[in-house]
Amino acid sequence: MSKILTLNIGASKAVLAEYALSGKRNLSLVAYGSGDLPAVDANDPGALGATLPSVIHQIMREKGIRPAPLVVSLSGQMVFPRFAKFPPLGDAEKLEQLVRYEIEQNVPFPVDEIVSDHQFLGMTPEGDKAAMIVAAKLEGVRAVTDAVRAAGLNPAKVDVSPLAICNALKFSYPNLSGCSVILDIGSKTTNLIVLENEKIYNRSIPVAGNTITKDIVQAFGCSYEEAEQLKIERGYVALGGVTEDEDEVTDRVSKIIRTVLTRLHAEISRSINFYRSQQGGSAPTRLFLTGGTARLPQLAEFFRESLQVEVEFLNPFSRISFGSKVDKSALEGDAFALVESVGLALRGTDAPWIAINLMPPELVSEARAMKRIPVLVAAGFAFLAALGIAWFVEDCKTENANAQIERVEGRNNKLQKLEGELKKGQQEADAERQKCEDFQKLMWSRSAVLRRLQAVRKSLIPGMWITDWSAIPAPKDEPNGLEGVRVTIRGWSDVMAKATAGKKKVAAEIVEDALKTRGEMIVADTVKIVSQKEVKQCLTEFAIQMKFADAPSVVPQAKSGRKGKAAQE
Repeated sequence: MSKILTLNIGASKAVLAEYALSGKRNLSLVAYGSGDLPAVDANDPGALGATLPSVIHQIMREKGIRPAPLVVSLSGQMVFPRFAKFPPLGDAEKLEQLVRYEIEQNVPFPVDEIVSDHQFLGMTPEGDKAAMIVAAKLEGVRAVTDAVRAAGLNPAKVDVSPLAICNALKFSYPNLSGCSVILDIGSKTTNLIVLENEKIYNRSIPVAGNTITKDIVQAFGCSYEEAEQLKIERGYVALGGVTEDEDEVTDRVSKIIRTVLTRLHAEISRSINFYRSQQGGSAPTRLFLTGGTARLPQLAEFFRESLQVEVEFLNPFSRISFGSKVDKSALEGDAFALVESVGLALRGTDAPWIAINLMPPELVSEARAMKRIPVLVAAGFAFLAALGIAWFVEDCKTENANAQIERVEGRNNKLQKLEGELKKGQQEADAERQKCEDFQKLMWSRSAVLRRLQAVRKSLIPGMWITDWSAIPAPKDEPNGLEGVRVTIRGWSDVMAKATAGKKKVAAEIVEDALKTRGEMIVADTVKIVSQKEVKQCLTEFAIQMKFADAPSVVPQAKSGRKGKAAQE
């Protein structure tokens, strides 16, 4: 039986839990605890590093939790999730290139400042490959992992809060069908998650528990702490109608809560409509509630009334057992804060539906090195054992034979040392060469479209412009075929006629010839006019189809044979 620790860091609390794992997916909750993170922004590396380690130590001492492999999650505010669809290419490398391009286009930070991961989820009804892509700023991720390591724990995986909740739902409700919505209502934000077959939609809404507390502060003119106490002790969600509570304070608090939740309902409806229009999703059939603010009385009735769907509280423990030290009565109230924890614990099993890992690159390398240590130790012992046996046998021989063996072994050791140094040097050189090649390909890919577009623009006659640029994939029977494009061009008919006055060729043919002269970017013998028509009396439209040359290779190779091959490419 092995142990798994989980840590989810919220806006105001950190929850640490210990699970026991037997078999492939039999989880048992052994212990859990939480600690306050007052006025700590998870995106502030300095604040998190100064506060989180002491909170973790306190929970471990109070609950008797010992170090073990840790799965930690990032909040939804720290990440850039994106559901994407890709053509069903058979080439895995091309799919990976499309994913990298999608990340570069949609994440508002340089590639070297982020850490990202993705997972293909299956096929959409339209026949495309569905994928979940997640990226985060490397600085923010390191702030979390550094704080965890400062507490004496080693993170094994870095998950994402909304996806951990998805895993918990999929595991706890294996027979779900149709469109489901999860509302994780925390203190600062509400995570809206839509799940439907292979589709995922996630949005972080800045309306949550703290919004209610702030509105109570404004209404009553009290302190933030007093308002929080009013919300917890006397707050509930006022339902529709003119019914008033007999207690005036309770009545005002309940109506403040309903006003805030009405704003949240509007954001939820807007998000669901966006999901349905952008991803072709269905209307939700059920709503699951979780998060600390989900404890508000009559919350389920409010959303059942406003959204007209089935509403229930997400139970993450339907398929998980409990250790003898777990207080089951306290767990009934704490279950809202442990949904994400269950999803994180599933990362240590074979059960997670989606497995995203945003570990910083240096920790990934460190983990791989640690896995190799037992193998190296075993090899060292085997070598020493073999050497001892050989020494014992040789000791039984004559003195001259021993001297000869010692000379041979000494020479052999020197040669092995030299061989190791040569191999190491070759590996370092190959690694640097690979970095150069990867960087060259990256730089080319980031500017290729602009260069090609500029080449086409320079070939146009004044008075022409590009109206459409459509990629043409290589044929399936030519996996290494050149990338093609169809360019639609319009121009003023009188300007084009003036430009071709006295010439035998029309304007479209002049543009075609100009493109054929740009051999450094365009494969000239594939340029051809595929259509031409008059759009209006004053406009002429034509389309040209062409293929682009491959990116040039500029990295020198170590051997002459490889250098020649690179030059040909």
